[in-house]
Amino acid sequence: MTPDSLLKMCQIRKTFPGVVALDNVDFELRKGEVHILLGENGAGKSTLMKILSGAYQKTSGQIFLNSKAIEIKSPKHAQQLGISTIYQELNLIPSLSAEENIFLGREPTRLGGFINHRRVSDSAGEILKELGIRLDSRARVKDLGIAEKQMVEVAKALSLECKILIMDEPTSALAQHEIKELFATIRRLKQKGVSIIYISHRLEELFEIGDRVTVLRDGRFVGTRTISEVDKIDLIKMMVNRDLVEQFPRVKAQVGEEVLRVDALNVAGVLHDINFKLHKGEVLGLAGLLGSGRTELARTLFGLRRVESGKIFIKNQVRAIANPRHAINLGIGFLTEDRKSEGLILGLSVKDNIVLPILDLLTRWGLLNQKRATATAEQFAGSLRIKTPDVNQKVQHLSGGNQQKVVLSKWLCSNADIFIFDEPTRGIDVGSKVEIYQLMNQLTTQGAAIIMISSELPEILGMSNRILVMHEGRITGAFNAAEATQEKILNCALGESHDN
Repeated sequence: MTPDSLLKMCQIRKTFPGVVALDNVDFELRKGEVHILLGENGAGKSTLMKILSGAYQKTSGQIFLNSKAIEIKSPKHAQQLGISTIYQELNLIPSLSAEENIFLGREPTRLGGFINHRRVSDSAGEILKELGIRLDSRARVKDLGIAEKQMVEVAKALSLECKILIMDEPTSALAQHEIKELFATIRRLKQKGVSIIYISHRLEELFEIGDRVTVLRDGRFVGTRTISEVDKIDLIKMMVNRDLVEQFPRVKAQVGEEVLRVDALNVAGVLHDINFKLHKGEVLGLAGLLGSGRTELARTLFGLRRVESGKIFIKNQVRAIANPRHAINLGIGFLTEDRKSEGLILGLSVKDNIVLPILDLLTRWGLLNQKRATATAEQFAGSLRIKTPDVNQKVQHLSGGNQQKVVLSKWLCSNADIFIFDEPTRGIDVGSKVEIYQLMNQLTTQGAAIIMISSELPEILGMSNRILVMHEGRITGAFNAAEATQEKILNCALGESHDN
């Protein structure tokens, strides 16, 4: 360890059943520095930080704090050690004031155990003043903007006397002037000796605020560099320069007529001037970083968001998709990113989940025809090779890959011919991934059209006919599969434009 080294994580390994999330990763943090942690989605950044914050326990490796070996047992223990985390999804109670959130659970008390509200207010005011934050500490959090809520989180961390502050995508929802205010606060924290681990996909920010950068790729340590010694191209190459280890069995289907067209689509504050076409027999890959608008576009096409302006054509007819039921009737199926909370009802059986979209066809006088429902479910469970003792098995007991097949069966059952796959292989093993790819091939061979959203660039490149890239709610790139590269896609995902 160097003389100014505060934290050292050595050979950190973390495994989950069937998955190596971190493979002997090293990370060092110095006193009073902003250390950028960089990598694609799935590179292992969050897993490493969850180990440091006590949310996960490492499988092996060592952690040293001020040259002393430590075992971080829980998030509370991490806080006691001076390690605080500000997550992208802020951890505040909206109905309480800013000052109440800052000292929640640690309120100073008077004799008799009553909260000393005067001391809470005075102490919160002092911390906010020390950070240069102009904010009424008595204001309710629900009435604050995103940037102000982040400042409350920073003040809370400082009240815990943190020495290490982890910031996860802190600028993803901020306007430019709010970002400048956040950076000013970060510089003040540095002056106070606080060390900051800063996770972001916005490369332009790193050169303004960072001292050093560590890159992870596929759960492995790639390297640590001083910010002044690298440029944007260097960092992109460190992030994406890898072999495609997965096999993508893409079948070249006959691309037919247009089935979906989006013209000048706008959703207030979310999507801006979206234009594209989708044809029978093709897979249209949709790439972009966290918060780029990919999922918001999918939810709009499925009737879950209200269109502000623009038109959606389904099979050459303008359609105002009012709700998911309307989308289903138009032949659209949506495999959501979070299959467990949005795509499935875990407490129900495989059968009940599969026939959910066609209950009205299987019901007479309010009663479900169980025989037809069972026969339908067994047909799809057989054709998609869903591994289950029988279709009455609760879907929560299936593996991730088989759960994904149940979701797909549900939409096949509904006779959908336009499919939106949002992160179709996230959290499933390699064997199941290949089966999902093969099912996609079957669909396109039969004339279905697929929009595939994925954070895995090899998957986008391996399975798409055409690729669109989004950044901050806009399409910034369009590629044919033959011309696309990881580097080109990532450049567009970071805001550079490319038109095919």
